[in-house]
Amino acid sequence: MSQSDQFSGRMGLIFAAIGAAIGTGNIWRFPRMVGANEGGTFLIPWLIFLFAWSIPLVIAEFALGKRSRTGTIGTFRIFAGKHFAWMGLWTAWISTAIGFYYAVVAGWCLKYFQLGVSNGLVGDDVDTQLVWNEFLQSSGNVIFFQFLVIAITLLAIWKGAKAIEKVNVILMISLFVLLFMSLGLSLWMDMSDGTLDGFLFMFTVKWSSLSDPAIWINGLSQSAWSCSAGMGMAITYSVYMRKDEDTTLNAFTMGLANNSISIIAGLTVLSAIFAVSDNPLDTVTNGSSAITFLALPEVFAQAPGGSIGAWVMMSGFFLALSFAALTSMISTVELCVRNFVDHGYEREKSVLLTSIAILIFGLPSAMLWITIAPDGTAFPQFLEVQDHIWGYGLMFSGLFIAFTIWKYGYQKWRAQVETGESAPGLSGYLGVGVSAFRDDFINTGDNDIWIGRWWDILMYLAFPVLFTVLIVSYFGDMIANTPDVWNPSNPNGITIILLFWGVVAGGFILLNKKLIQRPLFRNVPEGAEVDISMLPGGDDELVVEVGNYPPGWEHLAEAADA
Repeated sequence: MSQSDQFSGRMGLIFAAIGAAIGTGNIWRFPRMVGANEGGTFLIPWLIFLFAWSIPLVIAEFALGKRSRTGTIGTFRIFAGKHFAWMGLWTAWISTAIGFYYAVVAGWCLKYFQLGVSNGLVGDDVDTQLVWNEFLQSSGNVIFFQFLVIAITLLAIWKGAKAIEKVNVILMISLFVLLFMSLGLSLWMDMSDGTLDGFLFMFTVKWSSLSDPAIWINGLSQSAWSCSAGMGMAITYSVYMRKDEDTTLNAFTMGLANNSISIIAGLTVLSAIFAVSDNPLDTVTNGSSAITFLALPEVFAQAPGGSIGAWVMMSGFFLALSFAALTSMISTVELCVRNFVDHGYEREKSVLLTSIAILIFGLPSAMLWITIAPDGTAFPQFLEVQDHIWGYGLMFSGLFIAFTIWKYGYQKWRAQVETGESAPGLSGYLGVGVSAFRDDFINTGDNDIWIGRWWDILMYLAFPVLFTVLIVSYFGDMIANTPDVWNPSNPNGITIILLFWGVVAGGFILLNKKLIQRPLFRNVPEGAEVDISMLPGGDDELVVEVGNYPPGWEHLAEAADA
């Protein structure tokens, strides 16, 4: 804890941020959403919400983290106020809870890469459903690959920002190469019959279908979760920014890169499926697990070049999927670790304890409640329930970030009203408060790209509307289509979600007092002029820079040197 930790340059930050955003959702969920929502028609709302939801939130996250120089708990403690530190704990918990089962999913990807390399998915005698069922029902095998993912993640983040930077650069460059290679083979397959129908489906817009609200809701949900907007990842990695980093440019780069990877993955999957399947839309929309681990091996087995082409396609695609999963796991674990380090805990111990916790709490998703669907396919019911509960909890993380921005603007306006610098009433608030965060922390001398009033409109007006639409559509769909939806014992119902959310949020609110009684160490890079007294939490005597210790906490320095 004697010195700050930072990325070596912009490319390290960008690759780390892109790695945090890009995950299995880009490669297996996105093609399924395109197939289920009229192909190219889906791309229009998906792209609109990239600029209306995802990028504005990521801009806010980068700006918050760069100024606070702490993880999610410290950021909310400084900007929203001491009483709202629990919001940062909620954000950290949601991301970590997702990591419990995401490590299992990442393990599936590694397993299928191993099967692809060893030709375990090719041959007349290979039944992809049987391979999937035997693997999923073999707890020891699933746990082994879950452990392997966590071990790789632990090694990647053990030494901090520099290690995270190097690993993400290697993995992301490899991912790009592998996906482009797979895309080339898929397009070759699609062109073999002279139709290129997979490519055309991907980019053909049915304008009449844009009147379907479901397509817009699905586009919003895919953009929100795919970009990790509001997840706290950007806050975490911005802690390691250099002092003069351009937050706005980085946010746009991260969002556009994320969507580009989704397009490449979508083309890869859809082109291959349309080339060999008699009912491509049935294949692509038949559940995320089905398309990735059941359908795609059968599709890739028919790649051009015989056994060699099949081997290249199978190995390359599942290795790319594994890399995408690993970069997301790295950011998930680092988000949790950063919050421990911010509060004076040794990094190595924090990494180890977080990794052990993710392994232990992920075991139920790896081994419990494996059911058999009517078509005979094994289904990880416990894992799906966890995703059901915590995946949608991310919506509130985004809401908390927006709340912090609203609160900052209101407080600045009220302070200026008291000094006579601003007019009271709505006109005064609209003139000062609404643009306060943007003026103070986004449009600074560090940014080459300045943003205008449109960002304020999105954060103050569009965001609450879109959040409400997501919540209402999510729960409305459950009420309409889920039997016995209010039964607390129903794992797919509403009550179990509200219970888990309520218990966790209530517990964190009660824990808030303990959180703010502990010192908070800001990771301010050398040469950065970030005076804590200029921030909303500047009067908190327990908030200090790395290397300093508040009175009464000098023993932490002795523990760090021991």
